Amino acid sequence: MNNNHNEKGRVLVTGGTGFLGAYIIRQLIEQGWSVRAIRRGQTLPAFIPASILDRVEWVTGDILDVIGLQEAMEDMDAVIHAAGRVSFARGEKQELFRTNIEGTANVVNMALEQNIRRLVHVSSVAALGRTGNGETVNEKKSWEQSRLNTQYAVSKFRGEIEVWRGMGEGLSAVIVNPSTILGFGNWDHSSCTLFRSAWQEFPWYTEGINGFVDVQDVARAIVTLLESDLRGERYILNGENWTFRHLFESIAAGFGKKPPSKEATPFLAGIAWRKEHLKSLFSGKPSILTRESARVAQSHTWFDNGKILAQLPGFQFTPLEKTIKAACLDYLRIIS
Repeated sequence: MNNNHNEKGRVLVTGGTGFLGAYIIRQLIEQGWSVRAIRRGQTLPAFIPASILDRVEWVTGDILDVIGLQEAMEDMDAVIHAAGRVSFARGEKQELFRTNIEGTANVVNMALEQNIRRLVHVSSVAALGRTGNGETVNEKKSWEQSRLNTQYAVSKFRGEIEVWRGMGEGLSAVIVNPSTILGFGNWDHSSCTLFRSAWQEFPWYTEGINGFVDVQDVARAIVTLLESDLRGERYILNGENWTFRHLFESIAAGFGKKPPSKEATPFLAGIAWRKEHLKSLFSGKPSILTRESARVAQSHTWFDNGKILAQLPGFQFTPLEKTIKAACLDYLRIIS
């Protein structure tokens, strides 16, 4: 049970056992919030200190269960909706849409019904869409149909629509759009698989450009926005824009491993994702490289973080080299 009696307020975190959700919880506890979090029966995240997790009121539930969600949201002042499904596998489209669209609609509807004072919705830069090479994306970008938009992107875009609807109905909310999140977590899940791939000396690289951000920076920005008076806005959370080659080389260096040496041209990328798909079938572990992620890895997209820096004075993003070095040391500590 939670013994932290409402210092700043009471906040419900959905997706509390996920990579980002767990860091959000740590930030909330350290900032004096009373935290209730939804879990789906998973074990608690081993990458967060038990002294933090023991101060959380955990409730077993699912955002697709409206009755359970209603019970979880009772007596809460605020909600951070971090639950979401991330997948680039074609066969998981239905589950993606149910969780990221229907689940978000449930959270919004219940927040309105329960008169929740504040909602922070965790979306993704994917929800802003990708339209081609060489574009710089900011918060003003409008969604456009494109072959570079993954089914995950579509699900996050449509989930956001539910939040904007809630704002129109009087909900005080903000949306955050993190780029690819980096840090120490469970490297069999989410973007942490990037570290596992580098450890295993994944041989392929591309010169595609993408945004990356420290998980602790994302958690800090979310809690800062929760405590602010800002509403009806979205914020891109992006540390730096790097090539995927630079990313994998930096992680490999942090592990003392061999960096990738094979450039995945569009043709070779097609071969590579098929090969990785077969490997994942035998290993039972999700592949970081799929047809959709291979397309994204070839694209050149820069994400502009100027708005959050302008509206949260004093907030700064951690340099990615520092993020990667620290995360590699943490992974090495549990591997050895």
